[in-house]
Amino acid sequence: MSVVSVPLQTVGLLIASNVFMTFAWYGHLKGLAAQPWYVAALVSWGIALFEYLLQVPANRIGYSSGMFSLAQLKILQEVITLAVFVPFAVYYMKVPFKLDFLWAGLCLVGAVYFIFRTP
Repeated sequence: MSVVSVPLQTVGLLIASNVFMTFAWYGHLKGLAAQPWYVAALVSWGIALFEYLLQVPANRIGYSSGMFSLAQLKILQEVITLAVFVPFAVYYMKVPFKLDFLWAGLCLVGAVYFIFRTP
């Protein structure tokens, strides 16, 4: 038996996987801007491998434990994606913070409510 709870394992792995995926999808726009697209694609695929090595077990742990439904895992993933993307955009890509990030987050709070509420 694991000493780390299923929700903590699932969320922790999803956060880590999202960091890799955010860099795979968008990091090349800054770090490999001068390289041909296929170099960026190959580097991104290499980074995305690590994302999948974390994301697949996260979803399997969350789903097979009965702790999360498929829809809950998807909404959880979207919330984590935004929570990882905003600091990435602001601090790494130097995109100015906009209130639209907050409004998008509030919309996701609504999605979380509807997916996680008990019928």
